[in-house]
Amino acid sequence: MTVTAKNLVPAKFVADTQTTQYTASNVTTIIDKFTATNISASTATISVNLVTQTYTPSDSNLIVKAKSLTAGETYIFPELVGHILPTGGFISTIASAASAINMRVSGREVS
Repeated sequence: MTVTAKNLVPAKFVADTQTTQYTASNVTTIIDKFTATNISASTATISVNLVTQTYTPSDSNLIVKAKSLTAGETYIFPELVGHILPTGGFISTIASAASAINMRVSGREVS
């Protein structure tokens, strides 16, 4: 068994459409840190789904629903830390406004 620490999602804007950010390809993934910062001048929201391979993002796999971030606020999502994505599982996100929230995710891949 090999464990590799990895930047799962390099810093990027969260789109205002449901978007796959990371897929566990031939590995099991453990989320260690998930950070989002609202860089806009207005409050914005972010929702995060942790989805297994055969499903699509929906309320059944919604972990964070419309987390509100005020202008300039950073949130580290303790509710996502420690979650495991099986092979084929993925992280999907959506924001209330494009180019408002910047995210970054780190974790470990186990193969």
